[in-house]
Amino acid sequence: MAKSIIPHTKWSASKTALLNLLIEHGGQTIAELSSSLGVSVPYTTKTLNELIEDGLIEVTGKKDNYSKRAPKIYDLIATSGYFLGIDTGKQSLTFGICDFCGNMVAEPELIHFDYQDTPECFDRFINLINEYIQRSGIARSQIKKACMSIGGRVNPEIGCAYNYFTCTEMPLAEALTERLDLPFCIDNDTRCMTYGEYLKGVCKGLKNIIFVNVSWGIGIGIIFDGKLYLGKSGFSGEIGHMHIYNNDIICHCGKTGCMETETSGSALLRKMKEALENGGTSVLSDKVKNQHQELTLQDILDAIKKEDVLSIETLQKVAVELGTNLAGIINIFNPEMLVIGGDLSVTGAYLTQPICMGIKKFSLNMVNEDSQVAASTLKEHAGLIGACLMARSKYLNN
Repeated sequence: MAKSIIPHTKWSASKTALLNLLIEHGGQTIAELSSSLGVSVPYTTKTLNELIEDGLIEVTGKKDNYSKRAPKIYDLIATSGYFLGIDTGKQSLTFGICDFCGNMVAEPELIHFDYQDTPECFDRFINLINEYIQRSGIARSQIKKACMSIGGRVNPEIGCAYNYFTCTEMPLAEALTERLDLPFCIDNDTRCMTYGEYLKGVCKGLKNIIFVNVSWGIGIGIIFDGKLYLGKSGFSGEIGHMHIYNNDIICHCGKTGCMETETSGSALLRKMKEALENGGTSVLSDKVKNQHQELTLQDILDAIKKEDVLSIETLQKVAVELGTNLAGIINIFNPEMLVIGGDLSVTGAYLTQPICMGIKKFSLNMVNEDSQVAASTLKEHAGLIGACLMARSKYLNN
């Protein structure tokens, strides 16, 4: 049924390649495009003219420093299409829309959302999306595609999420497409973060990247030679569930000794509770010992911002342990850059410096000297921006 609602745009390979070149490098001349594509100038000109007729490309100026006739520069038309992104959190949703050039057209909008795997909650979810589109001022007809970023196992090829709205009778992407009259795709949250950082963040222009999502759990996104690596069914990057420790701590996946039981946000919360119970002094002591309130991960992150010594020390122990494990990732993949992102990355150098210590101590010197370690520059918006850009990519490569 969904297929009859949304007309599918079919792009030729040459159109897709040319559009992707402009997305990655910005405005270019016909000669530059022809050289990058490896095709003749007449063929490049023909493809450009077709995209101009489609309303996607325009002449934006002429090349500087030419004494004679300067060649024209061609670039994307930002307003030729828009892409909706939705980033799901533990108890929140973040909405955003980017234009065809990948620029966010409005400030990201965060709303509280109590997720439940029920048809009633799915109805509320649909209403929230419709309300956001209406508030955005962007006509639904101008939104070419939407993408939702979801934690856990996601198969983007068939549009299935295995721990989010499993109550739908069809793949989630198909159900969203049908209910919203808008072509939808879904993808893993870490992969969306990785893609956003690759195109708009700290590793822009690099081709071999590992993105580490340090949040409640741990996951990695992988880019090889400028392309996202998905694995057979889209389940790549689940390093948080590698068996590393004989600690008998049960992971949320149901197994024991997973890497994230000692190196993630959930591990940080557990270790901080233990430190306070053992007499540690912190700005959080009163809340736990006297007010008898439940400690949250956000409480710890807020305490770190206030330079709470016990919170910082506990974070750094987790970070060194994480770096020790990431040393193996450096040895295996030899990336140009290892990007640290996710919820815990807001702590900045308190997280990244101990990670670097662990990496340097346990990775091969020649290999780790090849790999720069950097913090995400998109921070908490990496998943949302990545979802918007993923929607654009799926639209172009349909």
